[in-house]
Amino acid sequence: MSELDLEALMRQAQQLQEQMAYMQKGLAEAFVEGTSGAGMVKVKATGTQRIASIEIDAAALAEEREMLQDLVVAAVNNALDKARELAQERLGSLLPPGMAPGGFPGL
Repeated sequence: MSELDLEALMRQAQQLQEQMAYMQKGLAEAFVEGTSGAGMVKVKATGTQRIASIEIDAAALAEEREMLQDLVVAAVNNALDKARELAQERLGSLLPPGMAPGGFPGL
């Protein structure tokens, strides 16, 4: 039975923590765009799932209020889905199999 090298394990944990911090910073600086209504509503979000901007085409303003609200919700959800996909793509290689990036607070 081999002895557990606690120092090596701590170094590996530190390296993983540094890689995660680097990737989180990259996700915070990466943007995705979600759309709805054939592009009438566009939402930009960061890879850390923060909404950066919402753009509403003038044609969408002519729609009923409820329709516009639905378009905004759909575009936001589309952007957040894309942000989660981006995080999974970038962080997936660092995580154990079956663990999603959302399993960590702040990701």
